[in-house]
Amino acid sequence: MCSPKRRRLGPKPLTEIFWDRTLLITSIKMKRALTLLAAIGLLLASCSSTQSLQEYYIDNSENPDFLSLDVPVSVLNLEEVELSEKQREALESFKKLNILAFKKTEANGVSYQAEKAKVKQILKNSDFEELMKMNTPMGKASVQFLGDDNAIDEVVIYGDSKERGFALIRVLGKDMSPAHFMEVLKAIEKSDYQGEGLEQLGEFLKG
Repeated sequence: MCSPKRRRLGPKPLTEIFWDRTLLITSIKMKRALTLLAAIGLLLASCSSTQSLQEYYIDNSENPDFLSLDVPVSVLNLEEVELSEKQREALESFKKLNILAFKKTEANGVSYQAEKAKVKQILKNSDFEELMKMNTPMGKASVQFLGDDNAIDEVVIYGDSKERGFALIRVLGKDMSPAHFMEVLKAIEKSDYQGEGLEQLGEFLKG
């Protein structure tokens, strides 16, 4: 009985070796590309999931739990106050206040905690730097700014109260600086300003 002939194993042809290597290199490159794309996707998802302060204002401007106001800096009534040259220059760099306030009630306590956490997370994750702490009718408040020591893009004042809610005030202007902000605070302290022009905010939070 004849046994079947065994196929002799010899070296692979050069074309086959070249083809195998090409497939291997292509596979490695594709894996690296997919890994890179996945990393970019995660990074973009992380960035897009962090809401900006501007987006937060827009999203809640029509929310019945919030009050949204745009107020000119002239509401502070500092025109008749005797200001130093520095204080007048500082005041001219401030243009308007964007105010967003959340009124806490017995029915929205859970929403209050959720919205307060959102705001604190936005301020924590953003490029804002803390300038100072201050006392307000809402209680303790933090003052943060966006920009650098020579050119502030905006100032944000945030304060909250367990009984009343919280308020966000964005101070917008041109050529502002931390020194300007401090001078404006001094000017307000020097004046007889009692919150005129912001009655709507006080009434809203008071209920």
